[in-house]
Amino acid sequence: MAKKSDKKSQSSSDNPKIRTPIVCVLGHVDHGKTSLLDRIRGSSVVSGEAGAITQHIGATVVPIETILAMGGVNKNLKFNIPGLLFIDTPGHHSFTTLRARGGALADLAIVVVDITDGFKPQTIEALQILRGCKTPFVMAATKVDRISGWRSFPSETFLSSFAKQNQRVIDLVEKKTYEIVGSLAEHGFSSERFDRVDDFARTLAIVPVSAHTGEGIADLLMVLIGLAQRYMEESLTLAVDGPGSGTVLEVKEEKGLGATIDVILFDGTISVGDEIAVASSTGVITTKVRSLLQPRPLKEILIEDRFSRAKSVAAAAGVKVSAPGLDQVIAGSPVKVIDGNENEVRESIEREMTEINVTLSPEGLIIKADTIGALEALCKELTTAEIPVMRAEVGPVTRHDVIEAETIKTPYYRSIIAFNTQVLPDAQDLLNEPIYAEMVELFKGNVIYHVLESFLEWRDDMKRHLDQKRFEQIIFPAKMVVLPDCVFRQNNPAVVGVRILSGKLRNGVNLIRKDGKKVGQLKTIQLRKENIQEAKAGDEVAISIDGATVGRQFDVNDELLINIPERHVKVLEAEMMSHLTIDAREVLDEFTRLYRKENPFWGK
Repeated sequence: MAKKSDKKSQSSSDNPKIRTPIVCVLGHVDHGKTSLLDRIRGSSVVSGEAGAITQHIGATVVPIETILAMGGVNKNLKFNIPGLLFIDTPGHHSFTTLRARGGALADLAIVVVDITDGFKPQTIEALQILRGCKTPFVMAATKVDRISGWRSFPSETFLSSFAKQNQRVIDLVEKKTYEIVGSLAEHGFSSERFDRVDDFARTLAIVPVSAHTGEGIADLLMVLIGLAQRYMEESLTLAVDGPGSGTVLEVKEEKGLGATIDVILFDGTISVGDEIAVASSTGVITTKVRSLLQPRPLKEILIEDRFSRAKSVAAAAGVKVSAPGLDQVIAGSPVKVIDGNENEVRESIEREMTEINVTLSPEGLIIKADTIGALEALCKELTTAEIPVMRAEVGPVTRHDVIEAETIKTPYYRSIIAFNTQVLPDAQDLLNEPIYAEMVELFKGNVIYHVLESFLEWRDDMKRHLDQKRFEQIIFPAKMVVLPDCVFRQNNPAVVGVRILSGKLRNGVNLIRKDGKKVGQLKTIQLRKENIQEAKAGDEVAISIDGATVGRQFDVNDELLINIPERHVKVLEAEMMSHLTIDAREVLDEFTRLYRKENPFWGK
């Protein structure tokens, strides 16, 4: 190990490498982040993403030669960076954690905002993330070609196209740009259109662009290169030195290679033959790099199908790593080259893995996902909706998950949410069995917010169903008067005619007099000699009362109340007052006053 470390140090000292700056792309869903990168790299990643919204963090290298060839950059300037590594981050608001992870990795950032749509919640969220990470960034005001009346000049610089517009369009672009300036000012940022910025250290640059036509793209890259040159040189973070560190994007089975891991290498160097440590479902493992493969320039590592082999890869880069035993590696976990104390490297990975931002509860849902980032995002969204999570794991849905879900006490938490991960055959067999099919609900999908919306809709329906069943068992208030000349039997049981004065009368309730004395239990209700289950205010019906004798427990013209159990009173007053009519509320108040004479806290 010591010998290899010396070799690397000497290489770095004699011929220092320059690390490619990492650029993070953030912004609101549908404001065109991935489309912007598609224009830069000439690919079409957006069409391959579920729901046309990026679900994972991908990486694309854009060489400096490509950037210079696009124009907009002064070619007489000296550039010492090899290009830019773009990270395309998820755009929906439920992916806050993934964006934060992307922001933490990035040296620079682009915040995308639709010039016709303005700031949205996720735009503001992106600004907060970058401010917290102290990451320099530029605003890309996208979809400038959608400004009413805009005449497109494909691939030209913004200033060139802008100069060819009529005055009405020029005024409209200025208006929309200064709306963005105003929004940024509200959040504490001084900004201006990029060509009017004198000091990029003090003023945030806004670059109007069109991913559809390519207008302004060269200007955007010019500003990014300028920021990279200034900030990266000053902070001295460009020099590559020491063992590599990265984040696992995805675990893939590759023909002829077996299980491989796609990695964003954000620090140091990784070489064929290096010992690496990475987190797996069985704990931290160590293995030796057999081969390294890199996507061709301007290709996205998550969709690239042809790679070039490399002996060594320096940060920052997207790289595919082939090594034994990678099949159980956890996507989203750290990967580190071991160049010294193996135990220290293992412990650092274990610490990072235990710092996953997931709050668990004694009872709640079971969450399974394909990456740590997706797991965190799901849990964050559920926490925001005040839905507890009992267990959150990376991996497929197993038989054990189904069995455990069935034991959850609350019916609408007996659910498994599976994001972009498979259900194992034995787990599916169990879910098909009648008892589990009735008790456990499975939600699957590859767009996080679609899965969550499905669950929330089901949860709300389940709650309404359960509330309805519970409310059906609640005894509601009612008041009646015993009618004269309507005593059909004095006792065993007493049968009399009554008029319902207020509320609803149901079978099986106990009756009391207005003074609180017990009368008996109502057994049946008849209307025109037919048994009915319920009578409402205004109805005149015959009722039979067990345990009562007319003239002893009650008499003609007496007003009778339903005797409501204390626990039912608590539910009625706490949850169901809006379901009661005004006269029913009055009867409930009259009834509770009887018991609260002696105990003011009865039923509260």
